[in-house]
Amino acid sequence: MQLAVLTLFPQMFAAITEHGVTGRAVRESKLTLTPVNPRDFTTDRHGTVDDRPFGGGPGMVMKIEPLAKALASAKSIVGEDALVVYLTPQGEPLTQGLVDELAQRSNVVLIAGRYEGIDERFIEAEVHREISIGDYVLSGGELPAMVLIDAMARKLPGVLGHQDSATQDSFSGELDNLLDCPHYTRPVEYAGRHVPDVLLSGNHEAIRRWRLKQALGRTWQRRPELLQARRAAGLCKEEDALLAEYIEEHSTDKSNTE
Repeated sequence: MQLAVLTLFPQMFAAITEHGVTGRAVRESKLTLTPVNPRDFTTDRHGTVDDRPFGGGPGMVMKIEPLAKALASAKSIVGEDALVVYLTPQGEPLTQGLVDELAQRSNVVLIAGRYEGIDERFIEAEVHREISIGDYVLSGGELPAMVLIDAMARKLPGVLGHQDSATQDSFSGELDNLLDCPHYTRPVEYAGRHVPDVLLSGNHEAIRRWRLKQALGRTWQRRPELLQARRAAGLCKEEDALLAEYIEEHSTDKSNTE
């Protein structure tokens, strides 16, 4: 995958190109990431990329001309047919399904805005998708861009250490619209808390059922709207039974503590 990011702070992206899973993807040439700074395409000695908004109001707005030239440069690197994505709170919510869709692309340009945003005419002319990572406001689009890059990189073949890792994450594979189950490692006992016996049993089928039940139950407790979406798609008989077991067990636990 070839990515370019329009950003006023290209040095921020060292956080993902030099570290962790995304850093390994870059080193192994499974992912290329090229920051492009709109300041490099300004014509005045101050490198001006913003101006006051028409109609008044606080803050500044990123200008069209530097963005347009930076985008043209980015496309010359990753391909003229690249998908152009603007990270903005006004965009469609980022979901695992959207990540999976974008990860199928071979070339993407991400736009990390600053200030009050970017000139709407640039969005209308050049942007294909607007994406939000949540209903809150950040100082710029760099962190959302890094979130999206990390999520997409995990879906690229050979990036993760185990081929099943991505399919066993929350919202993926069997866990579509479900939160992940709890995970444990050594020691078996810590401060009086023990690893569930089933995980030590070696019974792979029992372990699979326990993990699915915990995923269903956690989603029921913490994200009921996700469980509703899962139900709309159709819970199988096993899932219905496991969820009923979880609810009964935890209703019993609650009554015993009252």
